[in-house]
Amino acid sequence: MPRRTPAERSLERALLFGLIIHAVAMLSMVALLLPLLPGGPTLTPYARAAALAAAPWRATVGWVPWQLCALGDLWLAVALVRVPWIPRAAAWFSLAFTVAAVVPDQWGELQWTVALPALARGAMRSGDASLFAAQELRAYRATAAWGALSYTVAALGWTAAFAGAKTWSRGLSHLSAALWSTLLVVSLSPLMPASMQLPATAVAAGNALGFTLMLAWLYGVTERVLLRARPFTVTGRGALWRHPDRGPFGRACEFVANSRVLGALVEPAPVPVMVSDITDVVYVNYVVEAARVLHLVPEGLELQRLGPDGRFALFTWLTFRHGHFGFAFMGPLRKLLPSPVQTNWRVHVRDPRTGREGIHFVTNAVDRTPPAMGARLTTEAMPMHVLRAASLARDEGGAVTLALDPGEGSAPDATCSLRPATAPALEGPWAACWKDFDAFLRYCVPQDRALSTQPWLDRVTSHEIHLGIDPARCEPLAGTVSSRRATELVGDARPLCFRVPSVTFVFASELHDPLPREASR
Repeated sequence: MPRRTPAERSLERALLFGLIIHAVAMLSMVALLLPLLPGGPTLTPYARAAALAAAPWRATVGWVPWQLCALGDLWLAVALVRVPWIPRAAAWFSLAFTVAAVVPDQWGELQWTVALPALARGAMRSGDASLFAAQELRAYRATAAWGALSYTVAALGWTAAFAGAKTWSRGLSHLSAALWSTLLVVSLSPLMPASMQLPATAVAAGNALGFTLMLAWLYGVTERVLLRARPFTVTGRGALWRHPDRGPFGRACEFVANSRVLGALVEPAPVPVMVSDITDVVYVNYVVEAARVLHLVPEGLELQRLGPDGRFALFTWLTFRHGHFGFAFMGPLRKLLPSPVQTNWRVHVRDPRTGREGIHFVTNAVDRTPPAMGARLTTEAMPMHVLRAASLARDEGGAVTLALDPGEGSAPDATCSLRPATAPALEGPWAACWKDFDAFLRYCVPQDRALSTQPWLDRVTSHEIHLGIDPARCEPLAGTVSSRRATELVGDARPLCFRVPSVTFVFASELHDPLPREASR
């Protein structure tokens, strides 16, 4: 996958900033500015002058997000010009009209923070608001008419730019038609003859509708742009996420889990230390031809190869029951949290730049939606999905039964019926990789690092965990294993299974390293 250029990163950040700051600005309009503006609940110039004279800070604070919106629009326009896959004519068109919009818009906003408060105080002293009303009208036309009209024309350039770059959808076409026509009407109205103007309240309502639609438009465009660098993949965190509940709740979860916008917004957040008292860890392991699992290794990492000439590799899926999985800072309150069943499917990888070894999760799943959503959004290395149901039980004789039911979701499936066994003698590919079962355990079990890559950030992410599993505590198992997903990944390879009775899991930290420029998979 091609690495992003600085210009592409700037475009993504400009879009994310624009989405956030426009949402903040709308809240600022409702909470602070609306009583001070024509079209708001304060109907006369004198009453608005009184409101502004009484609380001039409302205008000073309230216009700051809108000033940042202007800065964000300018940032976006410049970023469009710099990105080579954006059509040139549309990019320059939007930049020209954005600059044309900023001048009257910022002049008008400045009136509400500097000139109009002084005129408002004069109106309160004299009882005459005519000077205030005249300046207010000039400021209103500068922002709500000339500035808004130029921004809208510039946004038509944005539309042409993103549509021409094919970062677009049919839904965005329909949304653009409704959005820009609404804003054109309300921005033109104050410039029309008095007999043709809409009431100020209608202009305010049109702007409220238009900016609400603009948030949806910015979200949709940002999502399409981010998908260029973060495409859906077959496995890993980029894989399409599907909830087993096909109703409204499941669809809403899918929207959140698959959103590149929400993922990018959460991306910078630190991941706190987490703890779980895990029991009954059942490992199902396969030795396969390395070539069969190479496609599971992400860009920037390389597969740990085994056996003669690196012919083989180990693929493992393991399932366990959490013990009150939650944040370490909760202390004893962690006992209030549930203990879901989780399954991790993984290959062994290496960072060729640092030499660090670990595992890469091909997929994960848990039988509760909240932890699945939390892991999906906040942890880079955990491509967590949701199981419709899961069971993991062990009887008094040590027999283990396990079932993973994905329903119609994207989690993996499996059923196992296993019993205690003696340590097996290794044969075939197993014997080519390890001299005995104990040597295999020493390779398979001590895995305290999960590695993943984010090419769009040029980085390798390392999730450092503490398990401290003693291979001597591993109990061999034998029996039947059935899984459509495993068959897709490893073919007819025969599994070797074992169990770890219990382990204290600690997620310690998330570390980042530069992504190697070249890496062999």
